[in-house]
Amino acid sequence: MADATFNILFLSRHNAARSILAEAVVNHKGRGRFLAFSAGSEPSPEIDPLVLDVLKLADYPTDGLHPKHWKDLTGANAPALDFVFALCDPGAGEDAPPWPSQELTADWRYPDPIAHEGEEWERRKAIGETLAALERQFSIFAQLPPESLAAKSLRAGQRAA
Repeated sequence: MADATFNILFLSRHNAARSILAEAVVNHKGRGRFLAFSAGSEPSPEIDPLVLDVLKLADYPTDGLHPKHWKDLTGANAPALDFVFALCDPGAGEDAPPWPSQELTADWRYPDPIAHEGEEWERRKAIGETLAALERQFSIFAQLPPESLAAKSLRAGQRAA
């Protein structure tokens, strides 16, 4: 079980900031133990350029990052998912994005940093703060023992077989 790779999907509405940041964090810091994907219910045509800039300044790879619809991660060729996290801000009236399965692992509640109004430096700061918060949250999640993660996985029955 120590060698298991856990697949994580991060869902947001536009897949242009929070879920992209989370995907980058997990794929960079997951060290092969975790593989992340991100998607949205109403994906933007592109990632916010400031999000990409903040990721690059923080030494995160950005190759392959792009907004996707959650439907791209369903079906026969889709990766088997262990955890599905919704990234939303109920305080701003934002509900969790729809997902064809009712099985969301949890809501990781973050304000949308690209919705932050102000000067460019203030927007960069909001994106950087969200990135740092996601790094902390993933760090805590990744410290869970593999057996515990496997038991809580959406594929728990398949993994036990």
